Amino acid sequence: MPVSREIHLVARPDGMPTPDNFQLVETQVPDAGDGQVLVENLYMSVDPAMRPRLTAGQALNEAMTGGALGRVVQSKHPDFAVGDLVSNRMGFREFFVSDGKGLTRLSPADGLPLTVHMHALGGTGFTAYGGLLHIGQLKDGEQVFVSTAAGAVGSVAAQIAKIKGCYVVGSTGSEDKAAWLRDEVGLDAVIDYKAQPIRKALEAATPKGLDVYFDNVGGDHLEAALRRMNTLGRIPVCGFISGYNSGHSPVSNLSNIIYARVMLRGFVATDFMHLYGDFQRDMAGWLRDGKVKYQETIMEGIAAAPAALIGLMQGKNSGKMLVRLAA
Repeated sequence: MPVSREIHLVARPDGMPTPDNFQLVETQVPDAGDGQVLVENLYMSVDPAMRPRLTAGQALNEAMTGGALGRVVQSKHPDFAVGDLVSNRMGFREFFVSDGKGLTRLSPADGLPLTVHMHALGGTGFTAYGGLLHIGQLKDGEQVFVSTAAGAVGSVAAQIAKIKGCYVVGSTGSEDKAAWLRDEVGLDAVIDYKAQPIRKALEAATPKGLDVYFDNVGGDHLEAALRRMNTLGRIPVCGFISGYNSGHSPVSNLSNIIYARVMLRGFVATDFMHLYGDFQRDMAGWLRDGKVKYQETIMEGIAAAPAALIGLMQGKNSGKMLVRLAA
């Protein structure tokens, strides 16, 4: 019966979360019973989509949920063996018991680090893949803008667009991230939105307008992109991080979707699960060939999880934000 530590939400944040909204709790986890497995989480994911649940959805005084990658350490379940690696939604805790529901066995990709299953070859990569190709209906050679292009989702979306022969503009919030996008990823233009107004910078960077805007931000980024959309352009809306803490993300020119006949659609990954096999094949190949690059920000230990989430909301991460819970 292992001792496990977990993170509870104890108070709902008003604006930006603070450490006082969270509490580290120690608990006893039972051994696996018949038809069960005991899983030790190795890594947990920290994602912008966690922020809205802090306001509504995440129960107080209970272990928070989130994506994680774990290892089976006890098994009395016929479908899982000790040592199996499993993805799960039981992040923010070190150990948990499961009847197998919600666990997906992983086969480590040959020649690739285990952590790629947490981003480029996992949920964030799949979100970018389906959001751009299925929801955004990307065509080869189009004009593309991706906001938060150095983030876990945005960086993959931008690189897929480059693989498809598109002209790609990315925005990010610091010069070091902008340099990575220019020098390592090879985007055609990069905007540091903290150093220059996004509206003027995007206009200068998109002389041929935009066919697709992959939106992770909303607010001023969406407003700037709407001014540049070509006729029959598409805007897959993946996130609205500009409004997660304030509760609003104003845009004054939504009427532009009428005149340019723009498709603007929000989505979640379950909208295109039929593409998952194609994604796994394509992304594994792109990663091995060096066509998709990534960055990771890894914080150590379950106690660091609240700081990781707050840091993510403040843009302190480069690429995917992870917390390592065990070796």
